[in-house]
Amino acid sequence: MRAATLFRLSTAGTRTDTLRTVLTATSAALASTTLLAAATVAAIRGGELAEQPDGTTWLTPGAEHYTSPLLREPGLRPGVIFGLLLLTLPVLALAGQCIRLGAPARDRRLAAIRLAGATPAQAVLIAVAETVVAGILGSVAGFGIFVGVRRILHDPGPDGALTLPTDVFPAPVPLIVAIAVVPVMAGLIGLVLMRGVAVTPLGVVRRHRKNGPRPWPGLAIGIGFVLFNVPVWLSERMVLSGYVFGALMLVGTLLVMVGVVVGTGWISYTAGWLLHRFGHGPVTLLAGRRMMADPWNGSRTLAALLGATVIGGAAMGYHALFVTQGLAEDRFNALIGMPVDPEHAAFYVNSAQLVLVAVGVGVAVSAAGLLVALAESVVSRRRTYAALTASGTPGRVLSGTLLWQTLAPLVPALGLAITAGLVLVRSVYDEVTVGGGIIEACIDPAADAETCVRTTTSDPVVTLPVPVPWGQLVLLGGGTVLAMLVVAGIGMLVLRSSTDLEEIRTV
Repeated sequence: MRAATLFRLSTAGTRTDTLRTVLTATSAALASTTLLAAATVAAIRGGELAEQPDGTTWLTPGAEHYTSPLLREPGLRPGVIFGLLLLTLPVLALAGQCIRLGAPARDRRLAAIRLAGATPAQAVLIAVAETVVAGILGSVAGFGIFVGVRRILHDPGPDGALTLPTDVFPAPVPLIVAIAVVPVMAGLIGLVLMRGVAVTPLGVVRRHRKNGPRPWPGLAIGIGFVLFNVPVWLSERMVLSGYVFGALMLVGTLLVMVGVVVGTGWISYTAGWLLHRFGHGPVTLLAGRRMMADPWNGSRTLAALLGATVIGGAAMGYHALFVTQGLAEDRFNALIGMPVDPEHAAFYVNSAQLVLVAVGVGVAVSAAGLLVALAESVVSRRRTYAALTASGTPGRVLSGTLLWQTLAPLVPALGLAITAGLVLVRSVYDEVTVGGGIIEACIDPAADAETCVRTTTSDPVVTLPVPVPWGQLVLLGGGTVLAMLVVAGIGMLVLRSSTDLEEIRTV
């Protein structure tokens, strides 16, 4: 197949296909911009301790002109990178949901191409090319946004101080990875989605489920907790690079997120069984049977939202940790007679506020992805809904069924996600200890190193438990459920337009 023909077939389609391309490109641009920001922070050099031949140590230059300690201090930069990478995960989940928009119509179009004589490999290639093109357009746009924004925000002060690292550029390898990750992921998702069309040109694959999903994803959550704690355990026994520390924690967090998202299939099936077993009336019975027939629908539609709430639970844990750390250091300074530095306390407060802003952005992005997924789910089943309406099913029953299908798996899965994110942090940092250092000094300052009589003093120890942020957790859970109710309300409007009897027509 020639390249021009491949491009023409991959870009052909309806308005839904165009909307899918635009949404996929938009999410790819957001993900690429965030990844490029993380790569920029990783490119900062300076502030590390360097040992000299005479045995002295000094700080390497290069980062002293940044106003924020998060950028100046090398021990804090991996945390910034870690936070940006966590913020990217809901955006990548949004991209995956946008790729699925209008999937039934795309399957029929590619099935028609198969019937016209295309081979299975060619049909798959067309689908992969469609998603890869959208990902490339978005990544290129994200790179342009990144370059433009860093030029706009480059505003050094009179002393050359910078608020953001607009004077450094990502290294070549992280730069390529940040631009290529979304197109590669889009191509892999397109390859998986087209496996049914590759088997038969009719695009029909029969699936028969004897038993519901098993709770095996809980094993992934447990492994994620272990990996999250491994770097802390290793750092107590050996010198561990900050980037290795952050990478292990990121992999552990990712495993927990995958376990929560995939485990929603088991939660959805169990909730559907309970509704079907103990429910009364057509609403709960229809919702229960639908959830049992397709338990993975909750994992697909709630993926980005659950990923964001896992990060939100972890962020609330870090918020409580930062505030407690500031309080402990202030108490320690008061015990040893040092004045409390307002800027030092403001550092922890500002860091905590950045965490909360990241959580808000992640939930907003996830709600957008959920709206896309819910609308796609309703539109793809419009003939079924129209047939139920034609047979006499009231519209309020269909709306109630949609609401139950949305909320029944959401509430327990949301509780699991928030708890898992919080436990991730609290399994490592449940208390803060400041002080306890030992200082050795000569009684006679004039004595040399061989004859001096040493005295040992120890600093006071301040230990504070990190509280559980119940108020913030309730706010996160309640706000997420409220956002879901708004999305479900919009989905009901889409449902109303999808129950028109004209939708029953097949030609």
